[in-house]
Amino acid sequence: MMNKRFFQILCTTAALTMSLTVAASAATDVQKLNERIEAAHLVLHELMDTPDKGIPDDIAAKATCVAVVPGFKKGAFIVGAQYGQGVVSCRTGHGWSAPVFIQLTGASFGLQAGGQSTDLVLVGTTHDAFERLLHDKVKLGGDASVAAGPVGRSTSASTTEVANAAFLTYSRNKGIFAGIDLTGDVVHQNTDDTTAYYGSDVTYEKILSGGVPPKPGSEHFIRTVNQMFHASGAH
Repeated sequence: MMNKRFFQILCTTAALTMSLTVAASAATDVQKLNERIEAAHLVLHELMDTPDKGIPDDIAAKATCVAVVPGFKKGAFIVGAQYGQGVVSCRTGHGWSAPVFIQLTGASFGLQAGGQSTDLVLVGTTHDAFERLLHDKVKLGGDASVAAGPVGRSTSASTTEVANAAFLTYSRNKGIFAGIDLTGDVVHQNTDDTTAYYGSDVTYEKILSGGVPPKPGSEHFIRTVNQMFHASGAH
């Protein structure tokens, strides 16, 4: 009887320990994801402090979705590999949505060496851009048209390529903000991080359509997106 009771206590203790470990791990995951969102918020906030070098007002006015990839890594030696983790918010009828998590991957070829890290901002300007983000992955320049975005608040999207692009792409490196060509790069849904953050298997469509309230850790990011892309317009 004593051995049986001891075994029951041992099993209960092990189950409790495992439960606490899982809970602690989940809390750590959410904290890391909040840090990623905060890093994206800082990228946008710094852009707001450079009004003459930012995203043009007419592009901000028609933006349907905004993706920010802080610290996009590009390592290279003959063949370059590119990888980054980021977040996306889309315009809804009552502001901007809670964020979902994405990954951006790509490759470049040529005689190159070394590596660098840069912040990326992708601005979706069409309904198609929103729809494409609901797919598991979207290849820029293949599944959706893409162009390097113009810079300067009063600058207009003057070229046909820019005017017709579903996504306009920008980079910020060492304080310099400029358009960048990301043709061939692939945006992947990061469903693992999105599920870990919201605690249930919610869909990208529900989140990006405004059906999921933002968590406290993402409020700074959403507020900054609202400030930068304040003009009304629906996707």
